[in-house]
Amino acid sequence: MNFEIKSEEINKFKEISQEEKDFRIKNLKYFNNIGLPSKKLEDWKFTDLREIISNNFKKLDTFQKNEKFSNFKILKDFEHNYIILLNGSLNSFDFSFEDSSKIKIENYTEKNLKYEDNKNSLVNLNHALFTNGYSLEVESNYKFNKVVIIYNFFSENVENQIINKKNKILVKKNSELHLIDYTINKSKFVCNNYEEITLEENSILKNISLQKDRSDGYFHKFSKNKLNKGSKYNQLLFSSGLKFNKLDLEADLLGEDTECNIQAALYLNQNQHQEIKTRINHLAPNSKSYQKIKNVLNSNAKGIYQGKIYVKDIAQKTDAYQLSKALLLNDDTEFNSKPELEIYADDVKCSHGSTSGNVEEDSLYYLMTRGLSRKESLRLLINGFLNDIVDVIKSNTIKDFISSNLEKQIYEYK
Repeated sequence: MNFEIKSEEINKFKEISQEEKDFRIKNLKYFNNIGLPSKKLEDWKFTDLREIISNNFKKLDTFQKNEKFSNFKILKDFEHNYIILLNGSLNSFDFSFEDSSKIKIENYTEKNLKYEDNKNSLVNLNHALFTNGYSLEVESNYKFNKVVIIYNFFSENVENQIINKKNKILVKKNSELHLIDYTINKSKFVCNNYEEITLEENSILKNISLQKDRSDGYFHKFSKNKLNKGSKYNQLLFSSGLKFNKLDLEADLLGEDTECNIQAALYLNQNQHQEIKTRINHLAPNSKSYQKIKNVLNSNAKGIYQGKIYVKDIAQKTDAYQLSKALLLNDDTEFNSKPELEIYADDVKCSHGSTSGNVEEDSLYYLMTRGLSRKESLRLLINGFLNDIVDVIKSNTIKDFISSNLEKQIYEYK
């Protein structure tokens, strides 16, 4: 597919300033010049998106209709606040368990119109065509009483469309926010998301990403995170079920005593393709990062992890750890790993590692001699491989919710 977008698409945006229009057009021209990412780019060497889109879409529409709905069912598994997004746009929200004066949520508006060339042309495409999204701010010295579930719902009307959305989260000084990003979709479409997260001094953000069911969605997210002194960011990924998913995450550890923790437990099956790409920039002393990515692959699935740790010369006492592991259930699966360290400070503790392999027949045999069938034995090994990521969750009710959803996707029961 020669995916080129005419500049007339920008004219469909009403009530925007000339400055924003010029910003959008400039980004669109850059995207059209570069096109969809392919293996010619180092950051996409394992994921040829140009070929993937061409093989799965005859056309992609950029025009999106506004929709509203009101009869959405909220989860009853545990008490929570919620934000409902419909096709990426803010639909409704409820913070009944919180002091609403400490929370600000609204439709996203672009305030930074500074143009930049990107190695990832999908970022430019997002800058050119984004429509709404949400902006969430938490005031200083406020800790949420309950988790917030972001219901990210996509309707049937997005079939064969490419959706470009922006989200922005700001957690101010000494505040704490826990999110569950819960995606629900069945349609075949492309979602191209751009996210900015800023954590002010001594703030905490914990974020869990989860896909409800198997879907034909093709997802890409570029996430830019800024961590100021004493702040902590935790991201847990359980995005099994998506046909295609690439998370491109950058974190700038700007102040001392910052911590960035990224962990993933993925089960990929039936030609699913998922990539996690991270760049953790240690830019100040005494910062920590921890990454553990685990994949179980079956039936022509492909998993990728590209992780880079960068340590600036002034970032002494950095403690950075990175590990990827893959369990291959048959010979037609593929896992690619590319760990990198770029270190300019001399008093640091940095390590990385990567392992992949098939299920050990000795382990299966041992379990089967204890009375389990081969299928039951394999299930037990898969659970053991992935559950150390799930066990990071402290809340038992949320842990049970995540476990049941993950098992439903692995073992295909409702």
